[in-house]
Amino acid sequence: MNAVTALRSPTAATGFGLDALIGNTPLIRLDLTVAGRACRIFAKAEFHSLTGSTKDRMAASVILRARERGELAPGQEIVEMTSGNAGIALAAIGTSLGHRVTIFMPDWMSEERRGLLRSFGANLRLVSRDEGGFCGALDLSEAYAAERGAFLTRQFANADNVRAHRDGTGAELLRQLAALGLRPDAFAAGVGTGGTVMGVAECFAAAGIAASVHPVEPLESPTLSTGHKVGHHRIQGISDEFIPPIVRLDRLARPVAISDSCAIRMAQRLGSELGMGVGISSGANLLAAIEVARDLDEAAVVATVFCDNSLRYLSTDLAREEPARPGSIVGDVRFDHVSMIRAC
Repeated sequence: MNAVTALRSPTAATGFGLDALIGNTPLIRLDLTVAGRACRIFAKAEFHSLTGSTKDRMAASVILRARERGELAPGQEIVEMTSGNAGIALAAIGTSLGHRVTIFMPDWMSEERRGLLRSFGANLRLVSRDEGGFCGALDLSEAYAAERGAFLTRQFANADNVRAHRDGTGAELLRQLAALGLRPDAFAAGVGTGGTVMGVAECFAAAGIAASVHPVEPLESPTLSTGHKVGHHRIQGISDEFIPPIVRLDRLARPVAISDSCAIRMAQRLGSELGMGVGISSGANLLAAIEVARDLDEAAVVATVFCDNSLRYLSTDLAREEPARPGSIVGDVRFDHVSMIRAC
C-alpha cells in the first residue's frame, strides 16, 4: 500500500480525501528568450498542492508509511525541525489523522509561516540563533522527541522523503512530458532536505533517462559546495546550514548557485507579469534551470519545481522593492509564451 492508497483507505482515520489534494500538480511550460537565446523550461506547479507547497508530498509519504509499518502509533505525537513548509504540511496532515504535531523552527522564518503552523494546530517552538539556529533546533527536536516518546519524522535523513519525489514528482513529470512527446535533458531544484533532487534523480535512473539533476544553492551561502555553513542568505527553505544525510552529491550534477537578490526579483516578475504568486526559492529554481538550459542545445528540455506560493512571504523582501544586482540576467529574460499542462 503506497501513501496515496493509504489516504483512500477507511483505516487511514480520515474521510477528507486528502489524496485528491496532494501532488499530481500541473506542469507549467515557459518559452523564454534570454539575451537573444531561446530556451524552454517546464516547472511543476507545487503551489497547487494541499497546503500550497511541495512538502505535502514528503509529509504524506513519511507519516503514512510510518503508520503502515507500525512506527507511528495512533495518537502518537509527531515532531520535526523545519524552516517552515515541511512543518506546515506535517501539521495539516498529522492533525487530520489525530496526531499532536510539535515543530521546532528558527525564529527568523517569516511571520506567515508561523501563522500557518499555528492555524493547522501545531505546537510551535521557535529557536534563536543564540540557541544554535538550524542545528540547535535539530538537537532540541531530537531531545524533545526522546523525552516524550514522540515520533521524529527526520525529514533530512528519511528515505520516505526521497520516495515521495521518486514516485510522485519525478514520475508525474515524466508522464506529463511524455504526453507532449518529450523527455527531460536536465532538472534543477533547490536543496532543503534534498528529497526532491534525490527522488527525481532516482526516478530518471530507473526510467533509463540520462538527464542531469542539478542541486541549487544560494550564492551567498553555498553549503553544498563548501560542505559547511558559510554566509547568510534570504532564500527560505534551502541551504539550512548543513548537507542533509539523504543528499548524495556523487549522484548529482554540479550545484548551481543563485543570488538571493536575483531569486527575489525573478519571483517578483513571475507574480507581476504572469500572475504566478510563487516563493523566493521558485525564482531561484527558474534561474538555475535557465542557467543549465543555456549550456545545452536550444531544443533541450529543462525542468524544475515552483515549490510554494508567495502568500507565506508577504512580510519578507519578496514584497519589497529589490535593487537589480550587477551582472544579473533577470532583466534579460523575456517571457514569450506560457502554457499549462494539467495534472495527469
